[in-house]
Amino acid sequence: MVALIVLGVIALIGLWIGVSSFKIVGQAEVLVIERLGRFNRVARSGLNILIPFIERPKTIDVRYFEADVSGVKRVTAGSTSRIDLREQVLNFPSQPVITKDNVTIDIDAVLYYRVADPQKAAYAIQNLPYALETLTRTTLRNIVGDIELDQTLASRDMINKRMREVIEEASIGWGVDVTRVELQAIEPPRDIQQSMELQMRAERERRAAVTNAEATKRAAILEAEGVRESQVRRAEGEKDAAILRAQGLAEARLMMAQAEAEAIRRIGDALPEGQAAMYLLGQKYLDALPQITQGKGTTIFLPAEATGVMGALGGFRAMLSNASGDSGGPRTTAPRTGGIPSPSIPLFAPSLVSPSSASSGNVPPRDPDEDP
Repeated sequence: MVALIVLGVIALIGLWIGVSSFKIVGQAEVLVIERLGRFNRVARSGLNILIPFIERPKTIDVRYFEADVSGVKRVTAGSTSRIDLREQVLNFPSQPVITKDNVTIDIDAVLYYRVADPQKAAYAIQNLPYALETLTRTTLRNIVGDIELDQTLASRDMINKRMREVIEEASIGWGVDVTRVELQAIEPPRDIQQSMELQMRAERERRAAVTNAEATKRAAILEAEGVRESQVRRAEGEKDAAILRAQGLAEARLMMAQAEAEAIRRIGDALPEGQAAMYLLGQKYLDALPQITQGKGTTIFLPAEATGVMGALGGFRAMLSNASGDSGGPRTTAPRTGGIPSPSIPLFAPSLVSPSSASSGNVPPRDPDEDP
């Protein structure tokens, strides 16, 4: 029985020695091996054999930021002998930061880093995750404390770049390469958020008013330009119409003058020489007499310029007689009295001044005492 117990203990010791002596390191992982408490080598991926009781792997502290099913975030701390060479994410809870204009805001940041030198990561810093977190917090406070709230909200890229430069410079001695620093969320206080919403609404209303004013201005300009263009076009149309109308009237008058000239020429050819003017004068005179009698309250006593009338009519009759005589008929020469031809027929008919008009009172009665 005792022998079995001894064999069991030896087997367990052998198993422990075997487990502690043979280490299988995964891909992208390393082990920092110490021999008698001093750094000896870095065990890479694959099978690695350690001397029992003399060599052992170095352990380092790690931190994990996890969220449970209910959404509550928590940080889990621990230690491990396997150093992960992959890029890791260091996420920590949001922290209050005071801006340059004394506004307290909560900023949630995340840090991406990769272990470049496992020996420095194991021996140059005691707790690498905590050191990176603390450095990120202090750097973030220093950067945000130099700028105002509006610039903080609008300059995330600038803050990320400055934080990465500062943290990378400080973490070079720790064997860590900081690849990226990002601000996840920036939450101002509730009253500041309400003020920002009011400011944003006012700014949008101002932009809308400016846009409406610009649109109204543009519409008024376009309308004025349209009115001006229409007036210009209308004026050009009226000018063209007036020019065409004047050209038409000129052509009509020219054609009328040509027709009248042709008529005068033909009258001159039909009448004896020198009688065409007398003919036209008599015709114009006869055409003017009816127009003289037109109008209300117009009364003409004959003879009215009887000498001129008789001369015109006599000449008209003589020219007609001469024209008929030239054609082979009898020719009658009207006697002249005082240089004015007098017709052989009565020219002043009673129709010009009718007895009815005299009896109706249109012609004033003759005074019996007046000399005839």
